[in-house]
Amino acid sequence: MKVKALKRVLAAMTASLILSAGASITPYTSTAAKNIISNSTFESGTSGWGIYKESGGAATISTDSGRLAMNITKVGTVSHAAQLYYDIVPLYQNGVYRLSFEISCTENRYVEAMIQQNGGTYQAYTWKGLDISPTPLKVDYEFTMEEETDIMSKFCFNCGDQGTPLGEHTIYLDNVVLELVDDSKVDYEASGPYEPDIMTNQVGYTPNAKKTAVFRDVTGETSFSVINADTKSVVYTGELYGKTENLYAEETDWLGDFSEITEPGRYYITCGNLDDSYEFEISENVYSNLLDDSVKMLYLQRCGCEVIDAEFGHPSCHDSLATVYGTNQKIDVTGGWHDAGDYGRYVVPAAKTVADLLYAYERTPELYGDNLGIPESGNGVPDILDETRYELEWMLKMQAESGGVYHKVSCATFPGYIMPQAETKELIVTPVSTTATADFCASMALAYEFYYDIDKNFAETCLSAAEKAWSYLEANPNFIFVNPSDIVTGAYNDKRDTDERYWAAAQMYRATGNQTYLDYIDSTGAQTGLDWSTVGDYGNIALITMDGIDKSSSAYTKAVTAIKKQADGFATISKSNPYGVSLNTFNWGSNMTVANAGIILGLYYDITGDDSYNTAALANLHYLLGKNPNGVCYMTGYGTVSPQSPHHRPSMAVGKAMKGMLVGGVNSNLEDSAAKAYLADTPSAKCYVDNSESYSTNEITIYWNSPLTYLLSLTEEKETVKGDANADGKFGVADLVTLSKYILNSNDADTSIDWKAADLCKDNVLDSFDLVLMRRLVVSES
Repeated sequence: MKVKALKRVLAAMTASLILSAGASITPYTSTAAKNIISNSTFESGTSGWGIYKESGGAATISTDSGRLAMNITKVGTVSHAAQLYYDIVPLYQNGVYRLSFEISCTENRYVEAMIQQNGGTYQAYTWKGLDISPTPLKVDYEFTMEEETDIMSKFCFNCGDQGTPLGEHTIYLDNVVLELVDDSKVDYEASGPYEPDIMTNQVGYTPNAKKTAVFRDVTGETSFSVINADTKSVVYTGELYGKTENLYAEETDWLGDFSEITEPGRYYITCGNLDDSYEFEISENVYSNLLDDSVKMLYLQRCGCEVIDAEFGHPSCHDSLATVYGTNQKIDVTGGWHDAGDYGRYVVPAAKTVADLLYAYERTPELYGDNLGIPESGNGVPDILDETRYELEWMLKMQAESGGVYHKVSCATFPGYIMPQAETKELIVTPVSTTATADFCASMALAYEFYYDIDKNFAETCLSAAEKAWSYLEANPNFIFVNPSDIVTGAYNDKRDTDERYWAAAQMYRATGNQTYLDYIDSTGAQTGLDWSTVGDYGNIALITMDGIDKSSSAYTKAVTAIKKQADGFATISKSNPYGVSLNTFNWGSNMTVANAGIILGLYYDITGDDSYNTAALANLHYLLGKNPNGVCYMTGYGTVSPQSPHHRPSMAVGKAMKGMLVGGVNSNLEDSAAKAYLADTPSAKCYVDNSESYSTNEITIYWNSPLTYLLSLTEEKETVKGDANADGKFGVADLVTLSKYILNSNDADTSIDWKAADLCKDNVLDSFDLVLMRRLVVSES
């Protein structure tokens, strides 16, 4: 068997356990007196060194006479409340190391010096307790790394509370040396993650979708075959095309189109001496289970109630009263979803999640059933609406008497890698912000529509809360949240709230028809963005999908223009790269950005009926599900290779990835220790590591799952009424007038038209031929 083929088999069997170790490890080369600590004498500042503060600790670092100076003003309440550290220290099992440094302090005190695991259990690989004083102490000793190799360990000094009261003081550090002095027993053989030769959507495709695979490392043979996985018979043979130098992935790529395969079944692709692709499915319902799990994940993230699940179930958690920051007031804010890999609950990202879910349901309600296995299943209400309501009910508790909305509730610090019921520290509700208030206002106005026919009282409660929030916004024109300095959980802070207010006004106008809100929309102009910090496109969605809106109005036309501009840009980028993804820069949460781009493309497809936008939207979905340079399906539990070690506390506590979570994905900024250690020399489009410590590439969030849910709804083909140009659900003379105005481009022409319904010739052009056919159709039906 080929060595590479063997690696492929191992990769498939372990479902990316290889990835858990990170990307390729470059062995540390031992040479005499080679110092692993790059900035050891501090003659050029404190580069490479940092401080960690929590539990009341306060400190800063600088240099003083060629030494590092750590000025500590508060020692806090735990030993690591003020910690000095040097990140990314590679330690190899069985390696013998020599560590030396000089340390002193303006006060007599005790500190801990160690090299430890950077996360997980924070186990110490070497540890010394030191009594230090104004007289420099020279520490110099050897140790053997007895644990498994850890190339991202951390060298640190715990300078927080050690049981002795201390006032302000300064610790000095100098001449730090860490050397690998004997590597004779070190095994440097380390395998990086397997990179498949042929990349497809590992979940699969619907029969009529455009289907292309990416081929790399192609030498010689340029024909490929699609194989039926059950019968092993060749069902299609094609030629590679589109050879491209992919600079972002640092590879040469080819494409193979197998769109002709529409027969349901399981398949894989072969090409010359390349390894076979992973198997994939073609089916009308290929995404049904994935869609269900994308929503079921939210139930497993529930807070404040018992969650029933064989692996991730837990008793009620975080159900004590919470203290409003800076006061003695305690309030009930139980409920809602844990936001991400930690257990905080945040209004701003919650609002994005709610919007994605409700608009996903509006687009294709037939996709969502009442049988997900949540407590409300079987009550006659689609489970996606039941689950969303659970979050909305928590959000209602976050509204203050003023109408403003508290920004978040969490403990002051992040918890360890524990199940949610084990986090029992004090819950703190942080102050009101206008971003949270505006997002809340929009969410509640949106909820009013969706729940009115289900529970009128609840719907009216939501609208009343939205109106109260809007009154607060009017009275507080610019009040932006800043995370309190003694709370280190997610800030979700923003520099402006114009887009949040725009979204709120759009949803309020859609819910009430009140001219006041339309006037505000016109005065602001269309905003954009589908991220938690830029939410303007939710305002645009509210307007372009609003029943009965005047499509010649400024608000509507500007919203459509904003969507069109973005869709055109995303479509252009999608066409320019082999993987079809609409990004060429990859930042934190890039998979959310990919899904968001797909949403914009899907929305504009619904407006125009132009298949090219739907194709681009689907290309972004295919990227998320395996057709990407890493060959990873980023949805846990799906595809052949998916994340096994997400940064998600329940998964870390259980020791298994929870199914149905979209991880953050590629982030070329290397913003955590695992990323810095494993991805230092990795091409930008491949900067992802399946490591639980890589929170900047491998964390999960509710608002990364929700745009995937929405994208799946938008790329589902919906039935259209033939000839229904004005998209009112029926065909008649009004559609003929709409198409006539569009073609004639008269001054009062409605520029919005349902292309798919109006393109009767099926040639992706709206012209007089379609008009003639429509006239005949009108006559025949009259």
